[in-house]
Amino acid sequence: MTVIDDARERRVHADGVELAVAELGDPARPTVLLVHGYPDSKEVWSEVAVRLADRFHVVLYDVRGHGRSTAPRPLRGGFTLDKLTDDFLAVADAVSPGRPVHLVGHDWGSVQSWEFVTVGRTEGRIASFTSLSGPSLDHFGHWIGRRMRRPTPRRIGQLLAQGAKSWYVYLLHTPLLPELAWRGPLGRRWPAILRRAEKLPGGDYPTSSLPRDAAHGAWLYRDNVRPRLRRPRADAYAHAPVQLITPLDDPFLSERLYDGLEEWAPRLVRRTLPAGHWVPRTRPDLLATWIAEFVTATEEGRPAPRPGGRHADRFSGQLVLVTGAGSGIGRATALAFAEAGTRVVAVDRNAEAAARTAESCRAAGAREAWAETADVSDEKAMEQLAERVATEYGVVDVLVNSAGVGLSGAFLDTTPEDWRQVLDVNLWGVIHSCRLFGRRMAERGQGGHIVNIASAAAYHPWKALPAYSTSKAAVLMLSECLRAELAGRGIGVTAVCPGFVATGITSTARFAGVDAAEERRRQQRVTRLYGLRGYPPERVAAAIVRAVVRDEAVVPVTPEARALHAVSRWAPGLARRIARVEPRL
Repeated sequence: MTVIDDARERRVHADGVELAVAELGDPARPTVLLVHGYPDSKEVWSEVAVRLADRFHVVLYDVRGHGRSTAPRPLRGGFTLDKLTDDFLAVADAVSPGRPVHLVGHDWGSVQSWEFVTVGRTEGRIASFTSLSGPSLDHFGHWIGRRMRRPTPRRIGQLLAQGAKSWYVYLLHTPLLPELAWRGPLGRRWPAILRRAEKLPGGDYPTSSLPRDAAHGAWLYRDNVRPRLRRPRADAYAHAPVQLITPLDDPFLSERLYDGLEEWAPRLVRRTLPAGHWVPRTRPDLLATWIAEFVTATEEGRPAPRPGGRHADRFSGQLVLVTGAGSGIGRATALAFAEAGTRVVAVDRNAEAAARTAESCRAAGAREAWAETADVSDEKAMEQLAERVATEYGVVDVLVNSAGVGLSGAFLDTTPEDWRQVLDVNLWGVIHSCRLFGRRMAERGQGGHIVNIASAAAYHPWKALPAYSTSKAAVLMLSECLRAELAGRGIGVTAVCPGFVATGITSTARFAGVDAAEERRRQQRVTRLYGLRGYPPERVAAAIVRAVVRDEAVVPVTPEARALHAVSRWAPGLARRIARVEPRL
């Protein structure tokens, strides 16, 4: 019995084999056909399938010799791309007669789907194709040939790098060894290997048919790889729109393999994500979103959604929540992620400012944007916000804690109430947000990223900033600890440490030990000085987006922040002397 709940099963006959097919959703809707790879069965798609079934007719089938499908006899010659194409056409005709299907392939499912989408006899049967972690063997052959004919150091490096990643292909061509390994110790240990290497959640995958599937699947490589790489087709052009999703941490395939793919797939949309090879298991939410967007655009006859801004191929469709989004760094960060095609939740204690930011995000390119009002220092309010976001928008993919307040003044002039106000917002606000949204990220098990805005004052002492520096130093250390704790769950944590940035925080910063008139004078002077410095929050926002892409731990942003970071590490005595300087306010 299939492990995919509520699936309808049928058997489809094709070229001497019986294919096990599962269907979900309304057959009257567009059909999305999911093809699995090696050494999997159709159950690798179970998490994606259930997320698509409310909008599409979702079909999965076990490739010949895998899962509940029968194997050809003899095995040799029974897994050629030509016969796999026969299987695809048989399934497509059975589940979607007279209407083209939207094809999605992973690993060897993608390799064979490239064949389907580039041969003449399938033209008109495929409406779109989404490829994950599986290149066309024809394109791969041409990629190798061009680098062999015109070698350069860079091209040779690319060949050697992919050759190293393809180590398993050589082993699968050896006689009997793969079969013995999979039916023996490798088959027993494979689920644990996957969980450890790819951080796969437990559950119904892999299925008990794994040893048999892997032994049969070795013939996918033996029947196809060498013949196609030696003599790649010259007419392997895609006759349907193609969406290429490239996991950047794939241990088996280099991103460079897809250089120049537009030559073969003119209607190409590229996306990337920070994940390993088994994306259908580790990132089903995002994958289902991208597939649904691509299929819907194709069905509506409009151009496929192409990621617009910088890094849009990485963040498009993801949910980003920014606190302190009403102004300054928070607002600039929300807009930067909006330009990358994300869905944005702009949070601020000022409802009108949050609404303005959300509106600007929609204008900047956000798929969707919402305004939420909350005081980050209020634990109950943050709990209600987290519950509302999870219910109405989903689990946050990127969390940016930008809300903060400023306080300057000598320690002996700083009252307990001053301390509470600064720590409640700058530290406890970050704690509440990380705890509530980070927990949901971890429980979802699909990775994510947390950015906490600290400050150069977090690592460099200042006699005039004891409370502020203490709060930001705590945020920096909290971020480092969280990064260590959440790394095993695929969640990155970054502490961003700006220096002097022209934001509104200077006009609202409080000064301990002075009367209201003097405080206002100092606010105006500091605001003027920061304005003369001229470092805009947009540059910090760009650094934040870049830090998430690169998964950086600590990011000093401005030149003075980087200089002070170096001084604090390599010349702490000098840092202490600088800290004694009396600011002229």
